[in-house]
Amino acid sequence: MAQMTASTAPRLKGSTWEAISAYLFIMPWIVGFVLFMGGPILFSLCLSFAHWDGISGLGNIQWVGLENFRAMGSDPRFPKAVYNTFIFTVASVPLSMIGGILVALLMNQKLKGIAFFRTIFYLPSVTAGVASAFLWFFIFQPDYGLLNYSIRLIAQFTNFFIHLALPFDLPVKGPQWLADPAWVHSAYVIMTLWGVGASMVIYLAGLQGIPEQLYEAADIDGASSWQQFLNVTLPMLSPVIFFNLILTVIGSFQIFTQAFILSGGNGSPADAALYYVLYVYQEAFRLFNFGYASALAWLLFVVVLLVTLVQFKFNGWVYYEGDLK
Repeated sequence: MAQMTASTAPRLKGSTWEAISAYLFIMPWIVGFVLFMGGPILFSLCLSFAHWDGISGLGNIQWVGLENFRAMGSDPRFPKAVYNTFIFTVASVPLSMIGGILVALLMNQKLKGIAFFRTIFYLPSVTAGVASAFLWFFIFQPDYGLLNYSIRLIAQFTNFFIHLALPFDLPVKGPQWLADPAWVHSAYVIMTLWGVGASMVIYLAGLQGIPEQLYEAADIDGASSWQQFLNVTLPMLSPVIFFNLILTVIGSFQIFTQAFILSGGNGSPADAALYYVLYVYQEAFRLFNFGYASALAWLLFVVVLLVTLVQFKFNGWVYYEGDLK
């Protein structure tokens, strides 16, 4: 058989070369994902069925089946972490959603210098989590913190006028915030509201994508501003609201940085700030129960997945233009 020459050798098509080039360019990301994301994820799944202290060699891994999952039922701190996370989610998600929409509505006004205010509201969301936590640590200080100082000033100012008619004073001392289990969740929710700038930007993009013709038609029909908001703005903004709802719920389940910094990593006071991810961290990197921590992490993954699927199941209130026949 005649030897194949260079002129008769098969040539790769242009699209094939493009595909090869694309894979070569993304190869560093693929390798990084496999080594630092995919690999550890699969390894943690295996560890959820085992006992391992994370220090000794891999040969010391002891397979225990479902024992880690059964141990959650007898762990007194597990329901506390679940309860704290649930309370934080229930309190923070609605307030964050409403706060983001209200700020976006304000920032959507056609006023001179509005870009400056948009930047100011967005800046907290790009601030490092550790820096924000330390900032709020000083704000929430019961004696010299900015928040309680402001409360004292307002109370003293109000008492000045009360004395003109009534013989009593308003209390001038604010709560203990991070040192009082009754106020811990309120403090963390306030910190969450401080970062509504991220959702504000998404809401603002959605608001600016609503056709002006809809408002003009509603105005011609005699609809008030409130009616236009209910019947035009909210329906057209519902896909963006749904998107932010999913992200906000998932983010609330994963609160960690603020609780770790402000509670010293132990969920104090009295485990009132022991949120679920912080509890996973304690089990893994303080108690060295990597198997149990992995089981906790995978349980969180399943819960987040189920909650997200439920949200998609009951998304009939979301309006999509493409659904129109």
